[in-house]
Amino acid sequence: MKVRVMAVDDEPLILDLLKAQLEAMGCEVVVVGDSREALARLKEEKVDGLFVDLVMPYMDGFALTKEARLSKLNGRVPIVMLTGMDDAKTMRKGFESGVDFFLGKPFTRERIYNLLRATRGPMIREKQRYTRLSYPTVVTCIWGSDSSKQFRSNSVDISEGGMMLTPNGGLSVGQEIEVAFSLPDISHTIRTAAMVVRDVPPSAIGIKFIKLIDRDERDLQNYIAARLDE
Repeated sequence: MKVRVMAVDDEPLILDLLKAQLEAMGCEVVVVGDSREALARLKEEKVDGLFVDLVMPYMDGFALTKEARLSKLNGRVPIVMLTGMDDAKTMRKGFESGVDFFLGKPFTRERIYNLLRATRGPMIREKQRYTRLSYPTVVTCIWGSDSSKQFRSNSVDISEGGMMLTPNGGLSVGQEIEVAFSLPDISHTIRTAAMVVRDVPPSAIGIKFIKLIDRDERDLQNYIAARLDE
């Protein structure tokens, strides 16, 4: 499974070397030479991991890491700090900023390989959490104090966190409902509470699952992971 990472460094030669090594190991790599541009892109683009240089103009690696941790899209991605300093003070400050791993400069293919082995699992998990798969199925939506109101919708896509449905049945953002739907190769029906979190004109809504039981959560995770491996 290919993961998408962003590498941020103001030295073009370092970026070129890191990009070549990571791509050779099966990663999709986005390179950025300015920490300000990296921060702007992290607010708009989903990545599965972040490699960030410590010493950069405008915003150093500590500051960029702190800001990245506030991102709704990328706040939980594994973050690797690139640095030639391996003293305890630097590492402590890095961990306090939100860094998960350090990659010492000058780095070698072996160092990058070992680092990627350690981070690949968390990166894949991050990819799975945010992946939206095209998945058409009938979804029953139920709401009301006595569960007397319901309609059938069709899913457009699915993720671990929710679905896109159409038509919207007159539901509005913030409304809580119960949904029921099936997954391929799963004999039982998944039923869960959900909330409408997005209105998509002209007649679609985005819903977020809020009370998946453990069994259904595992089934959904396994379904998405299997599709990503195809």
